[in-house]
Amino acid sequence: MVKICCIGAGYVGLWDIVKECRGMNLFFSTDAEKHVCEADTVFVSVNTLTKTRGLGAGKAADLTYWESAARMIADVSKSGKIGVEKSTRGLQLKTFLNLTVLIGGRETPGGQKAIQALKDVYTQWVPEDCIITTNLWSAELSKLAANAFLAQRISSVNAMSALCEATGANVSEVSYVVGKDSRIRPKFLNASVGFGGSCFQKDVLNLVYICECNGLPEVAEYWKQVIKINDYQKIRFVNRVVASMFNTVLGKKVAILGFAFKKDTGDTRETPAIDVCKGLLGDKAKLSNI
Repeated sequence: MVKICCIGAGYVGLWDIVKECRGMNLFFSTDAEKHVCEADTVFVSVNTLTKTRGLGAGKAADLTYWESAARMIADVSKSGKIGVEKSTRGLQLKTFLNLTVLIGGRETPGGQKAIQALKDVYTQWVPEDCIITTNLWSAELSKLAANAFLAQRISSVNAMSALCEATGANVSEVSYVVGKDSRIRPKFLNASVGFGGSCFQKDVLNLVYICECNGLPEVAEYWKQVIKINDYQKIRFVNRVVASMFNTVLGKKVAILGFAFKKDTGDTRETPAIDVCKGLLGDKAKLSNI
């Protein structure tokens, strides 16, 4: 029997795969060191936020929690372990790849052995032909690219919404027609105040940083535009609200209906509502949350 330990919950982690096993062969504990020592495979599902200071601040991934977990694993392990970086980006990636599992590993005998061992774990729940294996960089960039492509679609339709308003077109009609093209399809083509959540902006910025570090400023600038359009859309929305109220919301009561970054969730991380509220408060509006 393979013993698996998962450090951190993320919002996906191993729980996303084996939640139905709780109480049978899935257990929770605060004694991480003991279970890491006993495990054959260790999943690391800790947060990787964007750095706020130092080299790469504002773009690079902050690996503080990941490094802490990795050092602990190295300190307490008395036998060989298979280490798995289980990113919270996996939920979006799984959707993007139509319920497949992506495993990246080193192109060495040991790396290939680890890949096969992890495949053996996942094939208990996922058909083998739905498991993709790549090298480490291909796996990492696939995760970043999946979220970057989705964020780009949102920024693209939001950019079109500005043009539609300027010309008298209806962005809902335009996105519906564009989505009917079988090469494009309709998902992530709904105009909005902008994308939010814990993954999209973080992953696009990380992609920008990797491009810059590899001497690809033009590629980095391309992905920066996805973020710039997203920020522009939020500012544009606030300006439209203010303009519709005689160019001032000073002392006026404004109700915020919902604060999460998308429907059917209570997650407010990086929600566009934060920037909208800040913009309205900057014009001295009186906000109330309903």
